[in-house]
Amino acid sequence: MTQTDVIIIGAGAAGLGAAKRARELGLSFVLVEAGHRIGGRAYTEAIAPGVPFDLGCHWLHSGSINPFTKIADACGFAYENDFTWERKLHSAGRWASAEESAAREAFMDAAYAAVNKAGEAGQDISFADATDRESRFTPFFDHVASLMASVDSDQISVLDAARYNDTGENWPVAMGYGALVAAWGADVPVTLNAPVTRLAWGGPGIEAVTSKGTIRARAAIVTVSTGVLANGAIAFDPALPGWKRAAYEALPLGVHNRIGIALDRDPFGSEVARGLIHADADHEPMHIQIRPFGHPFVVGLTGGRFGAWLERAGVNAAVDHLTDRLKAVFGNDVAKGFGRAIVTAWGGDPWTFGSYSAATPGTGWKRPDLARPIDQRLFFAGEATSLDFFSTCHGAMLSGVRATDEASGALGVDRRAAAS
Repeated sequence: MTQTDVIIIGAGAAGLGAAKRARELGLSFVLVEAGHRIGGRAYTEAIAPGVPFDLGCHWLHSGSINPFTKIADACGFAYENDFTWERKLHSAGRWASAEESAAREAFMDAAYAAVNKAGEAGQDISFADATDRESRFTPFFDHVASLMASVDSDQISVLDAARYNDTGENWPVAMGYGALVAAWGADVPVTLNAPVTRLAWGGPGIEAVTSKGTIRARAAIVTVSTGVLANGAIAFDPALPGWKRAAYEALPLGVHNRIGIALDRDPFGSEVARGLIHADADHEPMHIQIRPFGHPFVVGLTGGRFGAWLERAGVNAAVDHLTDRLKAVFGNDVAKGFGRAIVTAWGGDPWTFGSYSAATPGTGWKRPDLARPIDQRLFFAGEATSLDFFSTCHGAMLSGVRATDEASGALGVDRRAAAS
C-alpha cells in the first residue's frame, strides 16, 4: 500500500503537466499509466529508419501562445512556424481549375463564418445546421470538420467551437509532437502498465486499486479521456454524480485516423504540392499530405463516421483506400514506390477509445462541469476539460497544471510560498 498526497491517473500530456506542477509545489505524488508508454494521444513512431511519423498530435495549434512551442525550442525540436499548404483539388477524375479552387476556398470561408456567427450568438446547433447543405463543396467542408473535431458536422456544436482560442497558427513538429512530449516528460517518475480499476473516494481519503497494487492518497487527479470514463473502465465508488456523467457523455470522443505509407522511391515528382484534398463522385473526400518536411512518406487523413468505419474494416482496407485515391490522381504506377504502412486506430485503443472530444449539439456548455472538482478530493484534467484549447495537446497539459493547483489549494498548500 503506497501513501501519497496525490495520485495522478494517466500519463498523457495532462498527467505529465499535473506531475510536473505537483513537483514544483512540493506535493508527493504517484503517477500511474495504464499503457506501456507516456504521452497518451501524443505518440511518434518511425515509419522508416530515421523518419518520424506522428500517430496522434502533430500540430502546435495556436503556435505563438502554445507552451509546447517554448518547450520545443528548449528541447531542440524544429517546427514550421511559416507553414502553409498548397491546397489542390482533384475531383471528378481531374484537377480543378483555378476558378473552381477559388470557389471552394470561398465556400469554406463562408461556412466557417456561419459557424462562428451562430456560436457567438449562443446557438447550440450543429455545424451542419449552420451551413449550406446544397453546395458541391459541402462534402469538403464536412470532411475538414471531421478532421478538426473527430466527428461529423451534424455532431459538432457551434457553441463549443466558438469558445476555442484559435490564433490561426498551426505549426507541425518535424521530429514528431509525440517525441517532443516524451522528451519533455522523460524526467517524471511514472508507473507504467498499471491501469486503475477502482477508485474509492467515499472514505476519509482516496484509494486507487491498480494492477500493481493499491495507492492511498489525499486527492486524485483523473486525466483519462471521456471515452474511458464513459466505457466504465474505472469503477468509481461511490459512483460519479449525475452532473459529472452528463458532462462526459456530452463530450464524446470521435475518430481522427492517419494512414501513412513510406516511399521507397519518389513517385510524385517535384511539381506535386505537399498537400491536397482529393474527392470524386464515388468516394468520401480525403486530405492527403505528400512528403511532409520532405520526408519520404505520404499520409491520408480520415475522420468521423467514415473514419470509424474504415478503422473497423482493418489496416489493409485503410491502406487500400489511400492507395486507390492516389492511383485515381496519379495513375496506377504510383503504388510501385510504396513501402511500409502505419495505420492508426484510435477508436479501438483501450486506453482512450477515441481521438479527442467534441461537444454534441443541444447539450449546452458542459466543459466547465467536466473540469469541476468533486468534494475537493477528485480533480479532473485532460483536453476535454479545457475551456479554450480543447482537442489539443497543450490544452491537456495546461488542464493538468490547473487541476494540480486546485488540488493543492484543497490540501492547504501555499502556492506562493512554494513558488518562492
